Amino acid sequence: MTVYLRREGYGYSTTTIHKYMNTEMGLHSIVRPKKPGTKPGKAHIIFGNKLKQDFHADRPNQKWCTDFTYLFLKNGEVRYNCTIIDLYDRSVIASITDQHITSGLAIRTLKKALDSQHLSKGGLILHSDQGSQYTSKAFIEFCGSAHVTQSMSKAGYPYDNAPMERYFNTLKNECTNLYEFRTEEELYQTVEEFAYATYNHVRPHSYNGYRTPYQARTAA
Repeated sequence: MTVYLRREGYGYSTTTIHKYMNTEMGLHSIVRPKKPGTKPGKAHIIFGNKLKQDFHADRPNQKWCTDFTYLFLKNGEVRYNCTIIDLYDRSVIASITDQHITSGLAIRTLKKALDSQHLSKGGLILHSDQGSQYTSKAFIEFCGSAHVTQSMSKAGYPYDNAPMERYFNTLKNECTNLYEFRTEEELYQTVEEFAYATYNHVRPHSYNGYRTPYQARTAA
């Protein structure tokens, strides 16, 4: 909020803005719904961690991160989002939400990301956790056919994929937790608009020196 106001010429401190938002405007945090349980699948192959928490990239489409998160409809039903971000500028390259958390959803999201970019063969690392969707035979074979090198976090170490954790926190805190979605179409559209419009083109990102991901990417 401090950055947004500074853009408009208002030079208030973070403490002052926090005070007015909490005390004067009555704005408070939202408690998230409980995370649904999932059943672990059987891994086909587990890859080593090639990033080792080095989340810097020298150029676009050098290092991507991906993960799943859960989202809720008003009636309590769960939907799952798979997103891929580029570590160069933290831009969302692809985002798809669906009813089931499967290797098929992971493949569709990666295909969407690859189709949106002009990539030379080889040189792209895709980092994920060790979820069965990413260790499945189908996903591994798709990565091989697309010349994508897989990298995986150590089991139980979310910090190995910290940029994805941060993006999903932002998605929920600034978007999905603020609304009630009566239909999955409403949810899907809202998540896509946030990812591709608000997050990539409007919201300043501290990693980019408070430029938007789009501004950082076009300056490359």
